Amino acid sequence: MAEVKEDNQLYDDINVTPMLDLAYVLLVVFIILTTASVQGVKVNSPQTLAVKSLAKPQTRAITVTRDGGMYLDAYPVTLETLADGLARYKASNPALPVVVKGDADAQYEKIMAVLEVCKKLDITEVGLVTKRVGS
Repeated sequence: MAEVKEDNQLYDDINVTPMLDLAYVLLVVFIILTTASVQGVKVNSPQTLAVKSLAKPQTRAITVTRDGGMYLDAYPVTLETLADGLARYKASNPALPVVVKGDADAQYEKIMAVLEVCKKLDITEVGLVTKRVGS
């Protein structure tokens, strides 16, 4: 006689592999979204009519706030630590691109000090961040 096998068998355990796959995907998405949201220090950029995109890989951002505070990629720095940090980046990438984000109400002297540091380190790719008029 032939044995009959039922397709509707009860299982003693639950297959959690699909749930773990979903959990790992959600974890990766969460990590990417939270690290992408940290972009730097907010400043009120001056406005201009001519705007050109300066986005390049490995671009370093120097931010000067209204009260004169300076940041290198969202980390607070002084002129000395700014020069040290840029020198390290310049050693690994000789064509280091830098953008300066100055608040519209920042002291002009602070912006010039940052540009002097870039000049001393022979950083030639320097851009100034502005807002397009009407944005």
